[in-house]
Amino acid sequence: MGRFSIPILGFLLFCYLSASVGGAEYLKYKDPKQPLGLRIKDLMKRMTLAEKIGQMVQIERSVATADVMKQYFIGSVLSGGGSVPAPKASAETWINMVNEIQKGALSTRLGIPMIYGIDAVHGHNNVYNATIFPHNVGLGVTRDPKLIKRIGEATALEVRATGIPYVFAPCIAVCRDPRWGRCYESYSEDHSIVQEMTEIIPGLQGILPTNSKKGVPFVAPGKTKVAACAKHFVGDGGTIRGIDENNTVISFDELVKIHMPAYLDSIRKGVATIMVSYSSWNGKKMHANRDLVTGFLKNKLKFRGITISDWQGIDRITSPPHANYSYSVEAGVDAGIDMVMVPYNFTEFIDDLTSQVKKNIIPMSRIDDAVQRILRVKFVMGLFENPLADVSMVNQLGSQEHRELAREAVRKSLVLLKNGKPAAKPLLPLPKKSPKILIAGTHADNLGYQCGGWTITWQGLRGNDLTTGTTILNAIKNTVDPATQIVYSENPDANFIKSNKFSYAIVVVGEPTYAEMYGDSSNLTILEPGPSTINNVCGLVKCVVVVISGRPVVIEPYLQKIDALVAAWLPGTEGQGVADLLFGDYGFTGKLARTWFKTIEQLPMNVGDPHYDALFEFGFGLSTEPLKH
Repeated sequence: MGRFSIPILGFLLFCYLSASVGGAEYLKYKDPKQPLGLRIKDLMKRMTLAEKIGQMVQIERSVATADVMKQYFIGSVLSGGGSVPAPKASAETWINMVNEIQKGALSTRLGIPMIYGIDAVHGHNNVYNATIFPHNVGLGVTRDPKLIKRIGEATALEVRATGIPYVFAPCIAVCRDPRWGRCYESYSEDHSIVQEMTEIIPGLQGILPTNSKKGVPFVAPGKTKVAACAKHFVGDGGTIRGIDENNTVISFDELVKIHMPAYLDSIRKGVATIMVSYSSWNGKKMHANRDLVTGFLKNKLKFRGITISDWQGIDRITSPPHANYSYSVEAGVDAGIDMVMVPYNFTEFIDDLTSQVKKNIIPMSRIDDAVQRILRVKFVMGLFENPLADVSMVNQLGSQEHRELAREAVRKSLVLLKNGKPAAKPLLPLPKKSPKILIAGTHADNLGYQCGGWTITWQGLRGNDLTTGTTILNAIKNTVDPATQIVYSENPDANFIKSNKFSYAIVVVGEPTYAEMYGDSSNLTILEPGPSTINNVCGLVKCVVVVISGRPVVIEPYLQKIDALVAAWLPGTEGQGVADLLFGDYGFTGKLARTWFKTIEQLPMNVGDPHYDALFEFGFGLSTEPLKH
């Protein structure tokens, strides 16, 4: 062995010199055994201003090439509503896209991984074949935090199945006026129900360890959880006349009493990020409200995670948007926004913010606060250890187990508002074995209407080609006795009804799909020809009317004619849950989490108001017993 001693010594010396001089330096921030604070500090001291500002930028996937990620040190990427790598893209296609963008981020000098975010507001709603759960307006009805937590767990699995680790959910708005186009994203008009439903956060992120410091973000290790985002801070559900992105005129005490409590619960549960609202409070834009974002959220509530802007949120600080972008950048960042959803003109944002830091308009301490928060969440998520996704979870997308959970959620979210006319027997549950039944209405065989907005595209889609699911018509066909004849007619006239001897009719009507300001409504009416279908059918045959809507709608004019009335909200892909109740396989248990008004002139009207005079009061809901088959 003696003759090898000199070459071996030389080799060892070479290795030693290489390690000292070359790039094999020990990097504390890359060592998961090091304490979180130390990792953040070590990485921060290595970063240039350009690298720090890059971390504060979130851009849209359509402009996020690997080169862009590398050149500008971009910290985050998102899919806007309906922004997908390909129509009806598979989980593998999503994974490949996310990983390609991530490889660009990892190729930078410091190799800081980017965080990819997506709206998953009722399941993984942008993705073809995903399980679409009922929208929040229905889930509030269940008053079942354990169910909501399970929905969070299932959603996290489906999102991770596509290689994505971050969701812009839950919306914890307290909708105080159903004219608001986002009311279906709110669990209730009552903050205590919204607080209970924040249990979706431990479902998405994992359960916060008992020894955690208050306000520190938490995402459980492994591949099954995602970072969550409580939104939109604060008062978004209280705007005048329910106008989206408008002004909430309310005292500070009322703001804290009605709109703030669910944020306290979210922070206690370790929520990783909080999104700032487009709306204003007493005339001041939330995106520019330093007192509330920094003073209250960060300093008083001790929130240590990321505050993120909404889509082009800082642009909208001015009216019209982008009118004075330099001012908007200054106002938004100074207010305490850490990550800015740009999402396209990122070079303009980077140039403006860089210039303002160099001129001491924005202090370096503000940049450091933002970057520390962003890195804290990335470290907590385990992104540095596992930045790339694999295909091991693709079978979670739209799994049968998740569809069964969604079906259970549908059953628990329906509210029976009327069951039989005075002195008549209850109509529900319906007999499965009848000679002939009529199914009518625009929403009976329309998966898109059933799912509502924020489904596959931003505004939602009508029809049955958007994704995989069960329409209410098909659910009824699956449920009734094989000998029962089902006749489907979307809008039958009186002669058609008179010429057929129907045992009873099921009329399914409601609202079109919409999201955000496109859903703002000053009349809250059922989509035509819904009203005429109710009048034609219910005047001539015993009928149950099922309303598919994102909120209470005008129903009083038709109520006398209707034998049974069901509020089904926006139930999602699993329409079988509706048939489960109509035919008595399960009983109705849902109680209104929103007041059902008589006339539009009463609005806004919430439980506890002095002028409260509801058609169906908050908490109302008839029950039925399941049939013994």
